[in-house]
Amino acid sequence: MHDLKKEEGVALLVGIDDGRGDIEASMDELEELAQTAGIRAAGRLVQKREKPNPATYLGKGKLDELEDLIWRQEPTMLIFNDELSPAQFRKLSDKFDCMIIDRTLLILDIFAMGASSAEGKLQVELAQLRYRLSRLSGLGKMLSRLGGGIGTRGPGETKLETDRRHIRSRITNLESQLKEISKNRETMRKKREKQGAFVAALVGYTNAGKSSILNLLASSDVLVEDKLFATLDTTLRRINLPGGAEILLSDTVGFIEKLPHHLVRAFRATLEELDYADVLIFVVDAANVNREKHMDVVTKTLEELSLGEKRLITVYNKMDKDVELPLPPCPRHEKAVEMSAVTGAGVESLLAAIEAAYNSGKTRMAVLIPYADSRLISYVHEHCEILEESHEEAGTFFEIIADDEAKNRLLGYKVTMV
Repeated sequence: MHDLKKEEGVALLVGIDDGRGDIEASMDELEELAQTAGIRAAGRLVQKREKPNPATYLGKGKLDELEDLIWRQEPTMLIFNDELSPAQFRKLSDKFDCMIIDRTLLILDIFAMGASSAEGKLQVELAQLRYRLSRLSGLGKMLSRLGGGIGTRGPGETKLETDRRHIRSRITNLESQLKEISKNRETMRKKREKQGAFVAALVGYTNAGKSSILNLLASSDVLVEDKLFATLDTTLRRINLPGGAEILLSDTVGFIEKLPHHLVRAFRATLEELDYADVLIFVVDAANVNREKHMDVVTKTLEELSLGEKRLITVYNKMDKDVELPLPPCPRHEKAVEMSAVTGAGVESLLAAIEAAYNSGKTRMAVLIPYADSRLISYVHEHCEILEESHEEAGTFFEIIADDEAKNRLLGYKVTMV
């Protein structure tokens, strides 16, 4: 074994090739995740097998090969490309004298680094504790060697030797706090609905350029970094459409292959915002060689969140880069927008597509409402987009854009414009 001092944060990446996907792309993404967490990948080891060994993830021959690679490379950690079971965690921790990390723990650590809002920190801590609860013994041994770092970073920084009762109590407390935040969000959401606010939500694979598009459309300064999970907290901005209407545009956390179920559960309250969006803007990194796989992951995640039937606008972003043509077909075969959030090319097409979605199911009409019907006048102010308003002898005249519900309610007051 060589005498060089071990570097902090050097890892060997370990994966299983089950023949059902592009293992090289998956391992490349794992390396990118490691880099985002400040870890240098020193090598890779992949085993071809139908599924991971239930006890040790790898088979015996590959375990021996990994042991030899550890002896030669002296990594500080092993990062596995799947979520390890508690049994696998314990067996691997007993066998190897270095830190054991799985894909889920790595993503949780990145989330802990990036969470900035109170809610984001609570969500990350909740996901961390749920993950740790079934892995206390293996993780405890790991931390006794290392004394901190990956897996202990961020709001969930609590000694893993603490008994399960304490962790369960903390989980209950966090769930209660998040439920309260969810109630507050629901109140704000109902207020927006009462005001007739139209919401467009950006969704897509992590690092597809959602925040860059938000900044472009809203002239805002949301953090934009060329790394995975730069955005964790939901951001809401007001933007104006070409026709003058004001809508809300939200940015959400990006999706990723093998998104840990702990995170989906913890971020459920945040992802609920997508349930109430009027249209989803599906952002695709057109220059990424794995774009079709990424599109498939996002589409399946939306289906899992019961969002498969939502109105969708597909945006092929980063068209200023070297993009391989033809572009892959859009989900649901609708017309797509090609653009670059960096140069601004194609932004008019995106705004036009959003405006078309905004105007869908809406009718421009003129109504005259008697002054005595003050409740209906208030209804128009709350639920319709008012283009013109004047006070006539017979009542209040409105020229409005109304959705189907408002249109049906106001049909008896409709007037013909000369």
